[in-house]
Amino acid sequence: KRLPQAIIVGVKKGGTRALLEFLRVHPDVRAAGAEPHFFDRNYERGLAWYRDLMPRTLEGQITMEKTPSYFVTKEAPARISSMSKGTKLIVVVRDPVTRAISDYTQTLSKKPDIPTFESLTFKNRTTGLIDTSWSAIQIGIYAKHLENWLLYFPIGQILFVSGERLISDPAGELGRVQDFLGLKRIITDKHFYFNKTKGFPCLKKAEGSSKPHCLGKTKGRTHPDIDQEVVQRLRDFYRPFNMKFYQMTGQDFGWD
Repeated sequence: KRLPQAIIVGVKKGGTRALLEFLRVHPDVRAAGAEPHFFDRNYERGLAWYRDLMPRTLEGQITMEKTPSYFVTKEAPARISSMSKGTKLIVVVRDPVTRAISDYTQTLSKKPDIPTFESLTFKNRTTGLIDTSWSAIQIGIYAKHLENWLLYFPIGQILFVSGERLISDPAGELGRVQDFLGLKRIITDKHFYFNKTKGFPCLKKAEGSSKPHCLGKTKGRTHPDIDQEVVQRLRDFYRPFNMKFYQMTGQDFGWD
């Protein structure tokens, strides 16, 4: 068992589960089953505890884990860096507005009596002041969170995966990820088929099985209808942060 050489650090509702399931197809990738939440919630348990959660690997295989909340955790970059400065980081990002709605949809499925999306979005509806303390909105201010990571890691050690392209061109995004991890490009378009009902790609064969595999019932939930004026307000709110994020990463994600 080895400490991970690569970690999917974010973001929640961006497509991290899909990315990890797709990557598991690669014979040289071994990943922890559940999200360890080591660098945010379990840090005091120590590295030996963390290492023990990892799968056994052979020489030449990469150990990975994913915990999407790391990206927004203040202490995570310093902690990961002190484990190993060479850790490769992957962030799956997605249009912050759809990400927020997806986040809300997930909470709603667990707590049906929460307030409406619209009422949670604003500190004050009349002035249109957006409540940035609400985590669903906070997470999408990617540029702000990224600044914290760049204090500890060079930008070239972080790969930004487009959640949208993970759906429209999974093999293309997976090609970039395999290159970044220094893996042979084994996962290609022959591994995927598009599931029309779910609206996203599925694997023709899952890891260690001959059956096709789609992500579970909790993925691809139908989003509630959100007031278009609120959606527009959020688009305007995120735009400057998106632009800054495009500059920082050298990638235009096309959210605007």
